[in-house]
Amino acid sequence: MRIRIFSLFSLLLLALTPAELYAQKTGVIVGTVIDKQTNEPLVGANVVVLGTQLGGATNIDGKFRIQRVPVGIYAVRALVIGYEPVTKTDVVVSPMRDAQLDFSMNETVIKFDELTVRPDYFESSSEKPISTRLQSNEEIRRLPGGLEDVVRAVSILPGVAQVDGGRNDLIVRGGAPSENLYVVDGFVVPNINHFGTQGAAGGPQSFINLDFIETTAFSTGGFGVRYGDRLSSVLTLNLREGRRDRLGSKATISATQFGLDIEGPATRRGSFLFSARRSYLDFIFKASGFSFVPEYWDFLGKTVIDLGVNDKITLLGIAALNDVKLFNDTAEKRYNNSRILVSDQDQFIGGAAWKRIFRGGFTTLSIGYTDYRFNFEQSDTLSTALFSNRSSESETTLDAGITLYPFSGTELTAGVQGKWIRYGADIELSSVPSPFGPTPALKSRSEAQARKSALWGQWSQQWNRLRLIAGARIDAFDRIESSAVVSPRLSLRYQLSESVAVNASTGRYRQTPAYIWVAANPENRRLDYLGADQFIVGLERRLREDLKASLEIYQKNYFDYPVSLVRPYLVMANTGAGFGGLEEGFASFGIDPLVSRGSGRSRGAEFFVQKKLSPVPVYGTFSLTYNRSTYTALDGIVRPGSFDQRWIVNLGGGYVPNEKWEFSLKFRYATGRPYTPYDTDFNRPADFYNSARVAANHFLDLRVDRRWYFDGWGLIAYIDIQNVYNRLPNVVPRYDAYEDRVQSTGQIGILPSLGLSIEY
Repeated sequence: MRIRIFSLFSLLLLALTPAELYAQKTGVIVGTVIDKQTNEPLVGANVVVLGTQLGGATNIDGKFRIQRVPVGIYAVRALVIGYEPVTKTDVVVSPMRDAQLDFSMNETVIKFDELTVRPDYFESSSEKPISTRLQSNEEIRRLPGGLEDVVRAVSILPGVAQVDGGRNDLIVRGGAPSENLYVVDGFVVPNINHFGTQGAAGGPQSFINLDFIETTAFSTGGFGVRYGDRLSSVLTLNLREGRRDRLGSKATISATQFGLDIEGPATRRGSFLFSARRSYLDFIFKASGFSFVPEYWDFLGKTVIDLGVNDKITLLGIAALNDVKLFNDTAEKRYNNSRILVSDQDQFIGGAAWKRIFRGGFTTLSIGYTDYRFNFEQSDTLSTALFSNRSSESETTLDAGITLYPFSGTELTAGVQGKWIRYGADIELSSVPSPFGPTPALKSRSEAQARKSALWGQWSQQWNRLRLIAGARIDAFDRIESSAVVSPRLSLRYQLSESVAVNASTGRYRQTPAYIWVAANPENRRLDYLGADQFIVGLERRLREDLKASLEIYQKNYFDYPVSLVRPYLVMANTGAGFGGLEEGFASFGIDPLVSRGSGRSRGAEFFVQKKLSPVPVYGTFSLTYNRSTYTALDGIVRPGSFDQRWIVNLGGGYVPNEKWEFSLKFRYATGRPYTPYDTDFNRPADFYNSARVAANHFLDLRVDRRWYFDGWGLIAYIDIQNVYNRLPNVVPRYDAYEDRVQSTGQIGILPSLGLSIEY
């Protein structure tokens, strides 16, 4: 609480600071411009700061430097004759650190009779050509209600449902929370969240420091064969490099944590980044009299070393430490804690990557390591253990890939991957009553070594207006009975005119069962790969340089989904969101004997409009999503999925009147998801499974940012107000035995928070 009071005091004090202290402050924009295919520097490229008379040209090394740029947020464009112009938006210029921009440009291949391809503000991804949205660091940082969490930032995009406002579980086009892939600087990471759900990909808060993220790419379908072992989405996080001119630092107090960043040169040919952060929720929870206190630390380090002009080494290390403390000094606290599945976790990620550029392509070679250790426990009001799960999962991954550009408009990529895996679990479950009936007693102890392997190849070809991407992927996992599986994929894009394009994609996607499902019950080694066939068609139109609209229609057909033999209504696609525990019968841990006989279908449509920040100082997004998802378990009954939200409306945007102030908002409306209602005895019979639906929710979040620039340092302060009109959220009802009533609304209404960042 003292931290929040200090932040508020600082805001009020600095709001009175005379404008003369930051008058006439300027910064520098530096960077490189290269040919995307050959990776050769482009000499004489013009780089202009839109809305100003400022600009520069690249030298023989493809480098540029633009000085005396007034502080502010800009769009910067690179132009070269014979290449498609590229525009980067949300470029923050400050006196503390040079703004670094790197442009990779494609030769102009598309030609229209008497038409000129106009520059625009929207980049595309060659690996994820459809259903993909790119976001910059600044777009994520300023999102109201986002808590500067990179995962929460994508929840405003089309096709994404949010189960609980207190978590960032991604429900993508009707899929399960376990179907989403995270890639951090090229390294696959099982889960990037504090207190993450084992076997899934969600949690309450990401442990990736937003300060170090340069861009993200979020694909909700149709992604290429480079990405495997997931059915629904890929979130790629690209971390920036540290500054190379001098040592710099940044101290931050945000809505949930405080931390320190340090960056600077590493040897004569490299740079480093390092951050350490700690939550302060424990101070607030203790002061508020909560019965439990979550605490976490996270650390992130990255070093980049240039071995030569064409060779680069990247080293990455991440650690997250999570701990929950319980206070059982009153009967009410003991009851509240008996409803909580306590989760202590330690997560470690490390990796080294080498990239070599040669004329006509590049190669990559990386080795990565992840080690996740879980300690779950739930007890009754007498502190008698009902469930415990002490488990670990580690992966050592060797990955090699090559990308070639043999001809104009042709891209060939191929790769091979091997994983050496160790996992184990020590699970004890007592037979106790739950809302879905008594849980079966279970004692399971296992430890195993396993191997995964993958081989993939892809061909991309541009013919005037048509672009085709075709590829296939082979995956194998030696701890289940199924043999290797093949996943072919195909995408097409046809440019109808300079501003209108149609897209289509189809493909098969396969995913291995979660390690905890295989470890919890030995019968689950009989499982097959989970599967989904995707079909997507879309139309997009550029209305202006900075404004684009798109419409996509999709369908996913699920097959070989794990279902329970003892709970014939349960398909594992309906698990994995939230913290789980007794009230969900511990289903997400795969304690039941499972078989691959489930199926499902998800279909829908998405309309999306985005206005990028440009010399017109307004930005925003609007998305309208309709989705219908159904699943069939062992009993053969077709039921709506537990995360089936039919209609979702998102509106977000902001106004930047000058270099000092920024005002933004986010509005979200979503129809409720299905749930199983209680009967008169406060049980949830299987006959009622997912037969009721939560009422619709809608919320408005507002945010105001204020910047100050001084000699050698700068400051950003913000106030973020979630749920401005103080509406209690509708949630899946829970029976409260202590008060003998069913609760159907959440307890948190309006939630203001303050933040402060000081950069040197």
